[in-house]
Amino acid sequence: MAKKESTFTSMVTTLSIVALLAAGLLGGVYAVTKEPIRLAELAAKNEAIKAVVPEFNNEPSQEFIKVASAGDSLVLYSATMNGSLVGTAIETFSNNGFSGEIKLMVGFDNSGNIIDVAVVDHAETPGLGDKMEQAKSDFHVQFQGKHPEDFQLSVTKDNGDVDAITASTISSRAYCEAVQRAYDAWKETRAERN
Repeated sequence: MAKKESTFTSMVTTLSIVALLAAGLLGGVYAVTKEPIRLAELAAKNEAIKAVVPEFNNEPSQEFIKVASAGDSLVLYSATMNGSLVGTAIETFSNNGFSGEIKLMVGFDNSGNIIDVAVVDHAETPGLGDKMEQAKSDFHVQFQGKHPEDFQLSVTKDNGDVDAITASTISSRAYCEAVQRAYDAWKETRAERN
């Protein structure tokens, strides 16, 4: 068999065919996985909402309000039982974690008291900053039942009421900042939810 001579045209044609095949395969994988990924994210969001508000019988992830905050937005989910508001879950964030963004779900009762706080996403240091997660420590417990008007949402090192995670003051500050941001959004939109 005779060896074909490589020309610019044949190389461009071959590369174009390979690129089109790769793009087609990538697009196919995206189309197949798009819906399962969306459903998994929705399930995780619903679990986070359930973790921070009392029992409800509506679909809070389908009934939400977006509020602009610090160049991004917070999402407020109203949890109701038989049409009566039982709590509000707020998906909040801070960009000031030790390893960047921290996302939390904060639950408030109708008076503005914190019901609970759950970590949604973070990249904090394992064994240190990740102790903000409910499964790894009881750091979140000190927020339960507290009202941000009476409970200073900053670490004791900054004259606040929150005991920081040992060796993770930066992560603790970011956590407090995210909770404060959620409370500010709760106050701002109180009339819209009632």
